[in-house]
Amino acid sequence: MPSPHALLPRSAPAASGVSSRAISALLDRLAADSVECHSIMVVRHGHVVAEGWWAPYSAARPHLLYSLTKSFTAVAVGLAIADGLLSLDDRIVDVLPDRVPDGIPEQARRLTVHHLLSMTVGRDTDSLTEAWQLEPDDLVKGFLRVPFSAPEGTRHAYDNATTYVLARMVERATGRGLPELLDERLFTPMGVDHADWDRVAGGASFGFHGLHLTTEAVAAFGELLLRGGRWGDRQLVPREWVELATGRHIETRQVEGWSVNPDTLRGYGYQFWMSRHGYRGEGSFGQYCLVLPEHDLVVAVTGARTGGGETVLDPVWECLLPGLDKADGAEDDERLAERLRHLSLPTVPGSAAPGRSAKATVDASVADSALPGESTVVVEPAERGWLVRLGPSLTIEVGHGEWWESAPLGRPLVATGAWQDDTFVADFHVITSPHRVRLVVDAVTGTAVATWNVVPLTSPDLALHLRSPLMTRPDVA
Repeated sequence: MPSPHALLPRSAPAASGVSSRAISALLDRLAADSVECHSIMVVRHGHVVAEGWWAPYSAARPHLLYSLTKSFTAVAVGLAIADGLLSLDDRIVDVLPDRVPDGIPEQARRLTVHHLLSMTVGRDTDSLTEAWQLEPDDLVKGFLRVPFSAPEGTRHAYDNATTYVLARMVERATGRGLPELLDERLFTPMGVDHADWDRVAGGASFGFHGLHLTTEAVAAFGELLLRGGRWGDRQLVPREWVELATGRHIETRQVEGWSVNPDTLRGYGYQFWMSRHGYRGEGSFGQYCLVLPEHDLVVAVTGARTGGGETVLDPVWECLLPGLDKADGAEDDERLAERLRHLSLPTVPGSAAPGRSAKATVDASVADSALPGESTVVVEPAERGWLVRLGPSLTIEVGHGEWWESAPLGRPLVATGAWQDDTFVADFHVITSPHRVRLVVDAVTGTAVATWNVVPLTSPDLALHLRSPLMTRPDVA
């Protein structure tokens, strides 16, 4: 079902020249490859032709976009440039002179907005961790202190800190916080009223990650780009900037630790990746805004992907694209719509075991545990489910065969569980993100483990991700 405040019109797949069988084949492929999707939306000729959310995820729920956030920051840069407040040739040291430490390399003094946008500052790897180690209280200072390995402008290296610095330059130039600027100039005019931002400990938005939006808002962003920055009768972003930002500026290389994926080697724009088809904004664990101008097509996806980007992109290229301009019949469209209405992640199998309880201690030896070692876990029965108490202050409501929602520290958590012989198992979905925790309590040994499906990039501490707003910085220990 569409969200309560629809941003885009709807049509049947056939009406927009899309094969519903091709969309079904895409869903089949993702399932066969064990790709965990949380949502998908396909937009053709400006109309949503397919949309679905895997329960407990839903249309109205914003989802953490991770590095897809960078593409929104790039739009903010474009707005500042269009207003004459910033330029591609502006240097960091001139815009943020108070955040320039003594003794930085001369190359750091030459870095411009262009170098930051294209991630061509002259390093081989992401500088984020080293920059924060050098300057824990000011990532801009740390970024300028990290050594260089090549002249600026000569090679691309994916570098999160570049986008953080861009966000601070936009804020200095405009006198507005990044979230406030984008609310005023982009989100509010588009009808998006739910943008949420994670922040660093000092209160600033990350810029390179941390934006939460609904799937439809992501798709609408793609449609805005596809229309050259125009939304209805308003030119929200200059067409020239959209074309510049989404064009190829530098070739890309294989990133160490990333999967071998031909779409990572197509080049980089201004905080956008070039693809074999069109271009894309992309965030960790499977957050995508795919824009294919040659097909008048936008595809938005959220999820908790564990493999490389090809696990999502290949199915789109190989299953969906061959179905364009090959409409199927009304019955095929209805079968697809029915399937999309009933997408779901599995609940935890097992019994309710009414009245049974358990108490355990968290195993401290588990790497990236979601709970502190030696903390106490108590499972107490409730009608149709359980109350699970984690330590002294965190209580989670857990349903049996269904998801129960609670917000023990401010952000929503959705949970399901069951008894499996002498073991209690529960899944805690941090529902505004790709992440969930599986809690396994052994009632016989009195031990418990709490592991992530995919470990959050900011911190493995579950409690931190349940606070709103989330304020943290990546671990640098």
